[in-house]
Amino acid sequence: MDKKIADLIECWNKRNIRGLYCSSREEAVNKILEIIPASASIGLSGSVTLEQLDIIRLLEARGNQVINQGKPGISRQESLELRRKGAQADYYLASANAISQNGELVFFSAFGNRSAGIAYAKNVIIVAGINKLTANIEEAMKRARDYATPLNCKRLDWDSACFKDGTCRKEICFSPVYKRMCCQIMVIEAEATPDRLQVILVGDNLGF
Repeated sequence: MDKKIADLIECWNKRNIRGLYCSSREEAVNKILEIIPASASIGLSGSVTLEQLDIIRLLEARGNQVINQGKPGISRQESLELRRKGAQADYYLASANAISQNGELVFFSAFGNRSAGIAYAKNVIIVAGINKLTANIEEAMKRARDYATPLNCKRLDWDSACFKDGTCRKEICFSPVYKRMCCQIMVIEAEATPDRLQVILVGDNLGF
């Protein structure tokens, strides 16, 4: 572990956030399976990082109840209801859009289920690749809005103002003309409840 990552974990410790470093995707998957009991229910947010880790399938195969709003064959209404239930699960899994070197975690959300789960679930695990690290909170916000959000709009085929060329136009990106993804912005600076929030930083590029 290099000094930059060690310093970041120390910043998280000061913020009452448990920071963990895993050098590989495999190590990160094993750490998640170690932390979450096989009997626990799990909520989650849509995440390329979680897809790349294949952790949802592994948890389901182990016998965990995974409240997955993205499973095939369900209606939009069913998906929205599962998002609400997921925020009340024993554990909530998500990734960040960006992380500052000082330890702030930045999340953009369309519907708010990710914000709700991260803010108030009993146990939260945030998994992120080192590609999401930024120098400061200003750069973290810029990364989330100007880089991650347009790519997610493209991935999900959302007709947002940034969809075609990846340029954020937040001043015009409103319904009914556009389908805006960055409706809610959440920045975690610290945690009040000991051991509730854990961040697993992975020494690999994951997600957007």
